[in-house]
Amino acid sequence: MSFTLKSYLLFHGFAESTENIVVPRKKTWSKEAVLEALASTVGRDPTALHYCFQDDTYLSPKNASEFKYFTLAQESGKNAAKFFINNNPKFFTKDFAEPHIPCLMPKTVSLHLEEVSEEALKERINLRRVTAAVDMYDQLLQTGTAVSMETTHDLLDLICLYCDRNPINEDALQTEDVRESERRGPWRKIRYPQASELKSNWKEDNNAERIFKLLPERDTKCYSALIRGMVKHGAYAKAFSMYTDMLNDRLTGDVHIFNALILAVPDLKEKNTERWDLIVELLTQMNQQKIQPNLQTFNSVLKSLKRCASYAKTKSPLILNEMKAMGIAPSLATYDYILSVFCRIGPSSQHNTAILQEVMSELAGRSLTCQDPDDVLFFCNAMRVCLDNKDMELAYKVHSLVEVGENRKLLGEPFLQSTYYGRFFNLMCLMEHIDVVLKWYRQLIPSLYYPNTQGMMDLLQALDTDSRLDLLPEIWKDIVSLGHHNRADLVDEILTLMAREKHSPEVQESFATCALDVMNSFDSDKVKPPLEWTASTLSNITVLLLRAKKTQKAWNMLQLFKSNNRVPSVELLNEFLSVCHSEGSPQKAVDLVQLSAAFCQPATSQLAKRTLAEFTLTEEQRAILSKLEPADESSD
Repeated sequence: MSFTLKSYLLFHGFAESTENIVVPRKKTWSKEAVLEALASTVGRDPTALHYCFQDDTYLSPKNASEFKYFTLAQESGKNAAKFFINNNPKFFTKDFAEPHIPCLMPKTVSLHLEEVSEEALKERINLRRVTAAVDMYDQLLQTGTAVSMETTHDLLDLICLYCDRNPINEDALQTEDVRESERRGPWRKIRYPQASELKSNWKEDNNAERIFKLLPERDTKCYSALIRGMVKHGAYAKAFSMYTDMLNDRLTGDVHIFNALILAVPDLKEKNTERWDLIVELLTQMNQQKIQPNLQTFNSVLKSLKRCASYAKTKSPLILNEMKAMGIAPSLATYDYILSVFCRIGPSSQHNTAILQEVMSELAGRSLTCQDPDDVLFFCNAMRVCLDNKDMELAYKVHSLVEVGENRKLLGEPFLQSTYYGRFFNLMCLMEHIDVVLKWYRQLIPSLYYPNTQGMMDLLQALDTDSRLDLLPEIWKDIVSLGHHNRADLVDEILTLMAREKHSPEVQESFATCALDVMNSFDSDKVKPPLEWTASTLSNITVLLLRAKKTQKAWNMLQLFKSNNRVPSVELLNEFLSVCHSEGSPQKAVDLVQLSAAFCQPATSQLAKRTLAEFTLTEEQRAILSKLEPADESSD
């Protein structure tokens, strides 16, 4: 007797189910799934350097300057490797990577189609060879070959994007400069163009305008390419003139045309009223032409309003309401423009945290993506608002948003990241308890932030505020490792804090050891620029050595006063005399009075009297002090 599964379940008391069993489909995993799973199990190591330096221990930056130099050095090496690979693809035919990594394989950089054809023109456009593409287009026209409108659009976009010039290719640029130097002679230095030379402006009747005028038919995309190119390269009035010509040809624009024109308004009009009226007119024309605005449209309006002073505060809320009505979600750039308008630096900035509070409530816990080039400016400016208003709670909200998902990528370039973390750390040193400051200090440095001199000064002030000066020797080690031990103001500050008041013997011993280490920064030839001894620096080190009972080393410091033409203070000499008395060193006391006389110190007479009264001296020592005492008194 055989039983089916259904009868078996009914026999054992299971009710018959009316639901159908759905067998799930086979899960198809991406090639990167295993790598992504492994990456999700690993957190950030706060003690490690940036991941790009972990392959080469020699490139371990100590400060922001070295971070910049070493990063550029690595990028230079990568560019050299790419140059060799792209120019010698025959040597790199095998692909061992799994999954495939396209950026590691050679790219097609040489032209393969030499005949005059539209395919050859497309090849030159894809390789961004502006001059070659224009020449090929002219040859096609001369042979009477018609070029499709789609290819013409691509050509106009290419010319307008690079302003009728070949894009700056570092590899090709270097090759051309090397060849030029070889023609001129090996002794001539290779010269690379400066930033001012790379900047291009729209020229009258360039190839884009010439090709545009030769077209038998002109559609909206042709006008769009030229208008956007003119705005991008500074020909604002000409862009509006081109827009007028497009309307005269009974054509409607597109959203990209209006976005570009709105951005050009502040440079075209001087008065704020005229700027706003022109923006409203452009938006009205968009509505009349039934063109749906996008996120970039509203961001362009807000970006232009930033330059309209008082108009910005009254009109920006209207733009946000319009975005909400159209169902367009703001990007980080949108919020950044709002912060720039309502949270300007100045006395009124103390009342503007409510705007940022609303923004953070809107963005809390969200994983963000970059939708606008200016999105990377938001976090840095948001932390600036928190710092201006001394709002630590709001700063934590901003930083918690940075830690969500991969939002840290939206901090922008290294300079913006350093500015963001510098403001966050500065605010923390001002507002938080020292234990919290030190916790964040260990988490941020050096994996995310290389503090500058001001950042270390803020930390020293936080230690002073919470009476944790016993940690100064440890912080000095970090100062040395970060490469700030050559900053005179920082060295003087840490010595002043250690010498300001007396501490327990253990702390004084650690201070003296730290002071001796500071002395190495003055004597080292590797410290550039070299540090110069000042009277306050010498006095502070001497005091620290005296309090740690290192009398001989303190006496050597007094000799440094003389060799560096510095005069010790009366307080230092009195403290030194007290140490000599406690140690029972009358000869040291006499030598100290003589040294004071050599410095022409007005208090030499008081030091001599005190020595005669407090020390048991020989007749010879008394005779020496007796000669100094009346001489000093007569000089007074």
